[in-house]
Amino acid sequence: MLNEPVIKRFLDYVKVDTTSDPRSTSFPSTTNQIEFAKQLKSECEQLGLTEITLDEYGYVMATLSANTNQTLPTIGFIAHMDTAPDFTGKNVKPQVVENYQGGDIVLNEKENIKLSPAQFPVLNEKIGETLITTDGTTLLGGDDKAGIAAILSACEYLLAHPEIPHGKIRIGFTPDEEVGHGADHFDTAKFGCDFAYTVDGSGMPELQSQTFNAASAHIEVQGVSVHPGSAKDKMKNSLLMAYELNSLLPSEEVPEHTELFEGFYLLHDLAGSVDRTTMDYIIRDHDRTLFENRKKVMTDVVATMNSRYGAGSFTLTLSDSYYNMKEIIDQHPEVMALANKAFASLGIVPNDDPIRGGTDGARLSFMGLPTPNFFTGTYNGHGRYEFVVASELIVAYKIVLEIIKVSANG
Repeated sequence: MLNEPVIKRFLDYVKVDTTSDPRSTSFPSTTNQIEFAKQLKSECEQLGLTEITLDEYGYVMATLSANTNQTLPTIGFIAHMDTAPDFTGKNVKPQVVENYQGGDIVLNEKENIKLSPAQFPVLNEKIGETLITTDGTTLLGGDDKAGIAAILSACEYLLAHPEIPHGKIRIGFTPDEEVGHGADHFDTAKFGCDFAYTVDGSGMPELQSQTFNAASAHIEVQGVSVHPGSAKDKMKNSLLMAYELNSLLPSEEVPEHTELFEGFYLLHDLAGSVDRTTMDYIIRDHDRTLFENRKKVMTDVVATMNSRYGAGSFTLTLSDSYYNMKEIIDQHPEVMALANKAFASLGIVPNDDPIRGGTDGARLSFMGLPTPNFFTGTYNGHGRYEFVVASELIVAYKIVLEIIKVSANG
């Protein structure tokens, strides 16, 4: 299994640090993403793909040319190059656990870091599998280097088997997906596809056609800082004002208490002092009406706080990030139908639970490129407990192949 090209690629890719940076003003947000893009461009050339481009923004695109005269749709496959800034992606040292027999996996003996089914019960479903884990000090990068490995391995296979008919296939690798900018400069006209799929999901057998609607809320809290010895009736502690604002939001509508179609508010960054504090929230809901209501709740809470502490004490900047791609994909039923046929041909019944997050496909769908998402075999993304099930990554690669085959075979 470890000799499979898709696994070899993945183990190679994760060793390259491609962490994105939400505070950067450049695009892509980190130069190491460009270096990885150059590596992928070179690999595309070595494989024999055509129309290979690496643009100024770091997007890599390439073509697997059609080998049939059939009139077929041009299909795209997309994955992102960056890893999440939530946890370090520098000096990743993947570890392989063959024939997992249950119980704790020691990731780092020196620091006593363990991957445990007591904390992650999904491990109980992976007995007998080969797992690729971290060494406990970094994330792994399955999100989404597993997707890149699956796509390029499928292209390599088809180039080595010209007897398999297929239409024109386009592949695209994007930067800065993890910081919400993966589609900012994606040229859909240049990509030139009828539809596409992101290979950016979690565990098998995900096949997803809907995401959250997403917004960000940045709040600036202006306090009044005076010497604590003479603070009575003068001081306004912006830190405590921020905590008070947060207490007005529904306490159970947070990620740790929600699942499936339930939306939430997440305070993901808080920084400040007595004088001034900043708060950054993400707001999520699958239903557009409920999503708009959540934004209104945030606006109303800020208004309430300004009425308590004085106009201008709280300043809210609210901006939409992406919308539920189901609105678009439902208008193109053939896209999901093709994926479902590919799953069925491999004997897989897909799980169509919604994505509790977003992919490049969410924005690309609204840019005219319907783009569902499917699994990579990655679990516990964005942290030290991330792992990939090798057999599921191999199946993800086979799904790419099968979508292409089924399209040509009608």
